[in-house]
Amino acid sequence: MQRFGTLSFGHYGPLGGGRELSAADSMLQAIDLAQGMDELGVNGAYFRVHHFARQQASPMPLLAAIAARTRHLEVGTGVVDLRYENPLHLAEEAAAVDLISGGRLALGVSRGSPETVVRGYEAFGYTGSEDPRGADIARAHFERFLQAVEGEGIAEPDASSPFGGGASGLQRIEPYSPGLRSRIWWGAGNSDSAAWAGRRGVNLMSSTLLTEDRGMPFDELQAQQIETFRAAWREAGHPGRPRTSVSRSIFPITTAEDELYFGGRQDGDGVGYIDGMRSTFGKTYAGTPDSLVEQLQRDAAIRSADTLMLTIPSQLGVEFNLRLVAAFAEHVAPSLGWEPTRS
Repeated sequence: MQRFGTLSFGHYGPLGGGRELSAADSMLQAIDLAQGMDELGVNGAYFRVHHFARQQASPMPLLAAIAARTRHLEVGTGVVDLRYENPLHLAEEAAAVDLISGGRLALGVSRGSPETVVRGYEAFGYTGSEDPRGADIARAHFERFLQAVEGEGIAEPDASSPFGGGASGLQRIEPYSPGLRSRIWWGAGNSDSAAWAGRRGVNLMSSTLLTEDRGMPFDELQAQQIETFRAAWREAGHPGRPRTSVSRSIFPITTAEDELYFGGRQDGDGVGYIDGMRSTFGKTYAGTPDSLVEQLQRDAAIRSADTLMLTIPSQLGVEFNLRLVAAFAEHVAPSLGWEPTRS
C-alpha cells in the first residue's frame, strides 16, 4: 500500500433526534474534510455515485470545488454509473476537472451497483438494453467516452459556421486534458471484468462487493482478481504498471467516542445474493491501532493494491472523520508502507 484516501457515500437526510443533514451540508462538509486531509498528506478523496438516493449523484461540481481548494489531494469517484451518462458530456466534465486540479482526477467508472429504482437509467433516456442490468449500455458508453478522452475526432466541422476557424477533419471534444486517459479507472466486481479492464488499459478499482464466491476469504479473492487484471494488462502489451485500489471499513479506536461507535464492529466476510448473483463482501476492521496493523498486514488485497480507500461515516461530521483519518495516518498507515504526500 503506497497511498490511502477516503471513500464517502455522501449520505444525507434525517440523523435522528430531530437533526437533519442536508444535501448542501453533505457537500460543504466534504470540501472542508478534503482540505483537512490535504494538510495531513492524505492522498485522495473519492465519492460513491448513486442516483435516486440521498447520496452524491452528480460528483463533478464537488470534485472541482475540492480540487480548487487543495494542492495535492487526488479527487475521484468510486464509481460513476455509465448507464446514466452521456459519454461525451462526461468526457468534457472530466477534462475540465482534470485541468482545474492539475492532473489530480482519478475517475472511476463502471456499470454501477444496484440502485434504489428499477432500470433508472431508462428514465435518463438510455433505453434499448438487452441486458437485465444494463451492462451493454455501460460498455457502449465507456467506449465512446474513451474515444473522447483520447482526443479522437467526434464531429464534422461546419464550413459555413463563423465560429469554425477554418477547421478541417473530425473535431475532438473540448476541453482536452492530455494525461486524463491514464487516470481512468474501471470498477470491477469480478475477475472477468478485471481482465477486461486490463486488456483495455485502464486502472482497476476492485469493488467492495465481488459478484463471485470461490470458497475463499474475501481478501484472497480480491488479491486474485488484482493479479488477473495485471496479467491481462501485461498480455495486452500496455506499458508501465497500472494502479489498483481496494476499499475497506477500518476504524482505529483511540477514544471513548470511537469505542462507543465502533467497539464490537469486527464483522467477518459475508456471502449472499446481490443483484441476482452470489456475491462476497469484506469484513469491517475495528480495534486499537496495534491490532489493526497486525490484521491489515495479513490482508492479501491490501498488500497487493497500491491504494487503499477508507469508507468513512460522513454523517458524523468533519471533526470526527478528520480525527479518524488522522489516527489511521499516524498510527496504522506507516506500518503498511504509506508515506504522506509532500509539497
